Amino acid sequence: MSLVSVDDITLSYGDQPVIQDLSFEINKGDFLVMVGENGAGKTTVVRSLLGELKPREGEIIKQRHLKIGYVPQFRNLPTNYPLSIRDFVGLNLMQSHLPWLTSAEHHRLDRIIRETNLSKIAGRPLGLASGGEKQRAYLAQALVDRPQLLILDESTASLDNEMKYELLDLVVKFQQNGLSVLFITHDWDLAKRYGSRYLQLLPNGAYQEGPINELPSLIGPS
Repeated sequence: MSLVSVDDITLSYGDQPVIQDLSFEINKGDFLVMVGENGAGKTTVVRSLLGELKPREGEIIKQRHLKIGYVPQFRNLPTNYPLSIRDFVGLNLMQSHLPWLTSAEHHRLDRIIRETNLSKIAGRPLGLASGGEKQRAYLAQALVDRPQLLILDESTASLDNEMKYELLDLVVKFQQNGLSVLFITHDWDLAKRYGSRYLQLLPNGAYQEGPINELPSLIGPS
């Protein structure tokens, strides 16, 4: 079942096309890896999926009421950032007219804290958390509103290997329960290890896609 269908879109900044005639789908349970050199348009495609940039040509068709969770690159917060990890994750539930969380929302928050292995540090100020703990908090915040699609935008770039694997192993657990994942990365090893399909953006605005086992011959040696 297709959650997102991208149909022959052209994306540009001003009059300069960045992506031309791009078509791909994201289906339920996918782990799609987007790769490409700097400047190839990965961020531009993400912005279009998030609704921040309208295609100049073509269209993006999303499943009705599709919720998208987004985890950005590492953000360096000050050590005096006041919110606890739990309160930070809960910010994504503060969308209703009520100034407090309902009982069901508290239950959902507790569950995602537990499922992302944050229970022991949930009361810690986010500014005092390690890099890996911060990224898990961003992941929990993205997941607490129960999205169907999760976009990881270079979310492992600043982590050591152990933390990268820990974060993506968590993501896989949710993906195996039906979550679809779009993972943007420069890390060939992570792409090969976790992806099921790839989408490679090329410098000339073109692209290639296919099963992940075809990726090594395209972007580097094993």
